[in-house]
Amino acid sequence: MTAPDSTETPAHGSAGAAPLAAPADPAQLTVRVAGVDRLDARTAYAAWRLRQDVFVVEQDCAYPDLDGRDLEPGTRHVLLLTPGGDVVATARVLDDGESWRIGRVVCHPAVRGTGASHVLMTAALDAVRDADGGRDVVLDAQSPLTGFYGRFGFVPDGPEFLEDGIPHTPMRLRRP
Repeated sequence: MTAPDSTETPAHGSAGAAPLAAPADPAQLTVRVAGVDRLDARTAYAAWRLRQDVFVVEQDCAYPDLDGRDLEPGTRHVLLLTPGGDVVATARVLDDGESWRIGRVVCHPAVRGTGASHVLMTAALDAVRDADGGRDVVLDAQSPLTGFYGRFGFVPDGPEFLEDGIPHTPMRLRRP
């Protein structure tokens, strides 16, 4: 997971997403939550392109982002859109059976530091609550971001591990 609101990139490189004129105020962004079948082709492409630009190019991690889980019936894509319809942030909510998994959390560099990642995570957690609020929520945070996720109630839930050369920490939000 990338540094949603960090002004620095916690992982590798510095190249990344194409320039974008995005509002500095996240209140001007629209939240959209949908399964892949409810996303038009251009929106899905833009979300996956943003993930590629940040994870593969900016963070220099060659990995198979399109892993088939985007297409699962229980998967929800959480998007932040500009007034013009540009995707500036996205997260993926997966139904892992015993728990929900939030992953592929990414913000375009133009909205980092604006509070957009807070809006994105709040929307992802709302999507979980709307679907089934009783199960725990898990994620694998890039280790420098555990404090960010901790603000939402996530706590470390296992030892740190390397994924694509980047330290990650498993985290869990326990639900009653």
